[in-house]
Amino acid sequence: MPRVLIADKMSPSATEVFKNRGVEVDVITGLEKDELIKIIGDYDGLAVRSSTRPDAEIIAAAKNLKVIGRAGIGVDNIDIKASTDRGVVVMNTPFGNAITTAEHAIAMLFSAARQIPAASARTQNGEWPKSDFKGVELFNKTLGLIGCGNIGTLVAERALGLKMKVIAFDPYLTEERAVKLGVEKVELDELFQRADAITLHTPLVESTKNIVNRERLGMTKKGVIIVNCARGGLVDEEALKDALEAGHVRAAALDVFAIEPAKQHPLFGTPNFIATPHLGASTLEAQENVAVQVAEQMADYLLTGAVSNALNTPSISAEEAPRLRPFVDLADKLGTMMGQLLRSPVKGIEITYKGAVTNLNTNPMSAAALSGLLKVAMPEVNMVSAPVLAKERGITVTESYVDEAERAESLIRITVETAERKFAIVGTIYRGEPRIVRLFGVPMDAAFDPHMIYVRNEDKPGFIGELGGILGDAKVNIATFYLGRMKEGQEAVCLVSVDGEVPDGVVGKIKAIDQVKIVDVLSL
Repeated sequence: MPRVLIADKMSPSATEVFKNRGVEVDVITGLEKDELIKIIGDYDGLAVRSSTRPDAEIIAAAKNLKVIGRAGIGVDNIDIKASTDRGVVVMNTPFGNAITTAEHAIAMLFSAARQIPAASARTQNGEWPKSDFKGVELFNKTLGLIGCGNIGTLVAERALGLKMKVIAFDPYLTEERAVKLGVEKVELDELFQRADAITLHTPLVESTKNIVNRERLGMTKKGVIIVNCARGGLVDEEALKDALEAGHVRAAALDVFAIEPAKQHPLFGTPNFIATPHLGASTLEAQENVAVQVAEQMADYLLTGAVSNALNTPSISAEEAPRLRPFVDLADKLGTMMGQLLRSPVKGIEITYKGAVTNLNTNPMSAAALSGLLKVAMPEVNMVSAPVLAKERGITVTESYVDEAERAESLIRITVETAERKFAIVGTIYRGEPRIVRLFGVPMDAAFDPHMIYVRNEDKPGFIGELGGILGDAKVNIATFYLGRMKEGQEAVCLVSVDGEVPDGVVGKIKAIDQVKIVDVLSL
């Protein structure tokens, strides 16, 4: 039975989901790093929010860990690279608290425009400071969105409902999508120059760190409003304080800070500044949603192999996982065989899908093929890390599809380019089992057996007898013999399935046969 640790406070519904699905679950919150390291090796899954920070050291200690689930959107508290290297799937719940966070951004925008918190505090303190608070209308103002993904889109919809004009900077926002949303796509500098209010809805990565900085604040209109309910570190907080004190920024509202918890901060007490303690996702509905979603996603992965909302591996729905499993296994075996047969570095890999398999989700198949091929040289590689490692090593990976509607048979072909030449291996699923149908251009009908000997030889009489004699003398029992050739008298390929490992010295004797060109021992 899989075992999951919930390391941060979240709705009890998460625990119930795990238990009802047959997953053992422990809830231990508030752990120090060294405490977590001591116990994490006992768990297959780790569920967190923002407090627990699974870094490379924690992940290295997590010998059995298969998945980390973040109940929320931001995953900057998780070392994704270390997770990927270890084959740990990282999931988040991008939709569970999107509405709540968008509503909080709009609430902060209203609060900043009318200075509601300061007015409330002074009124309850016995004052009646009506003349001290002159707000601004949001109607007909221009809202600049930095980031127009799930939450940014929801903020845009609500701002348009307030009759605001909306402009957006997002490298992944297409012109067509912008038109459909009713927003204008602009470059970043133009957004700072035109916006009356700016809200942030982007993850914290190297390119977005301090995206609101001193230089860009200097580009803005006098009286601009800044709202950040996304991630701490997107705003240069010292520069924002100076702009507020100078009166250039009319008001600012931050729900997130570069260092949290922010119990003391230079911005605190600055006129026209509003702060909330990371409340963007803090509604009853959102907390329930993200807890249930992360538990369901993690349970699905641990029990069925289904992958949802993963940051570092292709998605696989629970419905398609059983149908994909044999093809993923086939792709892995094709890649593993190819990796063991190559003799020079790989330059490029093409994975071609033919027939009915083209109607399935081929992403996990491609990841499995890459993993199988690369693990010969890099045993630590896995389906999660293989695409990243291939890219890091300059290996080009392409996919192609041949939609042969009349072909009931599904074929996967892996073509590898080396400095010498191109090699291809083709496989299929027959009666639920993976089979080899073509090997380096030679037609073949062979199973993938655990211990095999690959021989490329001249198609001349006497070869099979000599090979059988060598194996017999070495007490190597032949389970199955697979043969294939291009044409009579030309090059042939032989795959011999044997019971157990091939003893030392046998390969050398096979190579000594006159007709033999190449011999390899395969472990599948």
